[in-house]
Amino acid sequence: MASPEGKYNIKAVSKMLGIQAGTLRAWERRYSIIEPKRNEAGHRLYTDEHIYIIKWLMNKIKHGFTISQAVDLLEHHGNKISQIVVESSGQKDVAMQLSDELLSALMSFNERKAKEVMDRAFSLFTLEKVTIDILGSLLVKVGDMWENQKITVAHEHYASSFLKGKIGNIMFHLPVDSYLPRVIAVCGLKETHELGLLIFTLYLRQKGFEVIYLGEGIPPEDLDTVIREVDPKLLFVSCTIEEHLLSTVEWIEQAAYHHPSLQIGLGGLGLEYLSNDIKTKFKDIIIGNTKTEWDQWIHQKLKEEKRPPLWSQK
Repeated sequence: MASPEGKYNIKAVSKMLGIQAGTLRAWERRYSIIEPKRNEAGHRLYTDEHIYIIKWLMNKIKHGFTISQAVDLLEHHGNKISQIVVESSGQKDVAMQLSDELLSALMSFNERKAKEVMDRAFSLFTLEKVTIDILGSLLVKVGDMWENQKITVAHEHYASSFLKGKIGNIMFHLPVDSYLPRVIAVCGLKETHELGLLIFTLYLRQKGFEVIYLGEGIPPEDLDTVIREVDPKLLFVSCTIEEHLLSTVEWIEQAAYHHPSLQIGLGGLGLEYLSNDIKTKFKDIIIGNTKTEWDQWIHQKLKEEKRPPLWSQK
């Protein structure tokens, strides 16, 4: 049975459910269906029942309802929430719907509409959900469309420029945890597509890492100079295009040889084209393409005091 006691503060609920704290406050102001308890300091405390209701409302929004429609439906059915099943396979996840709207705006060079979609996304979802579920899924779509020649270089560049600006602005305002190691993020050799690296860099910045973002077009000798000056613990390299994989892997091997204490991670959509032999050989540096995989990789590497000399095993 759900606990009647308030035990979750608004920050915990926001993180737990992936919803903006401001959205929760707005729902409380507009709809009496959610009325969190208050502790002695006046802070909101949500009960298990509140969590259940919020999840239910979010699920309805996910399947196409507006918040007012979801609240009306909830009030109509009273305490029989768990018996309500209103699903439609033809309705899209709201995050994916916003991603589609943003893509449409960018493909028609409609900056005003693109900004409006982004504002809606940030008003409803947490920063993490927007960047991963909306910007991340959009990144995949734009990349696929460009590779399959469904859009022009101009469309790809316009979308990239818009998204880079949004992501860069978000990163600029995120605080840095001085206790975490410094990180360098760079695109692989000859890579010109850096949105994937930007998404991953934003993920790192959200965790408090200080990231020296180098982007694309960095010569090997320049990277070597930056590594010596910055002395980072982690180096992340992104590769998107299949034809750049071999040269990027060779580049990484050289960097590891010259900087044996450096932890190196390799990510990007191009990893799909790696042979099984190469994946096996470099399994310890492949960070994956999902947040869960990133979390696991970073957690493991931060626990290691010294990286095994994989690079000498040819």
